[in-house]
Amino acid sequence: MAELARKPVKHDHAAFLARARARPGFDEAYAALSLEYQLVQQLLKARTRAGLTQDAVAERMGTTKSAVSRLEAAQKHTPSLATLKRYAEAVGCELQVKLVPAK
Repeated sequence: MAELARKPVKHDHAAFLARARARPGFDEAYAALSLEYQLVQQLLKARTRAGLTQDAVAERMGTTKSAVSRLEAAQKHTPSLATLKRYAEAVGCELQVKLVPAK
């Protein structure tokens, strides 16, 4: 299986957000996608912690690298719980879903 051979490029998310917030409508659009961004961040952290490439995760899930890439991108794609569970298992995690009372 393909293991992570090099460290991922660091992304300065705070600097990115500071630049992006200058654009009109950004804050509203970003807030609307908050949950998706949180999920993507968790997926990427889990895969990095497992030391796996997208190819390796795809192999473990029985899918393609492009499918894993779509999962790890905050786009219009909405993965099923079954897909998220397979991803979690592929990176050595378990999927937990919970509902939290609104404030």
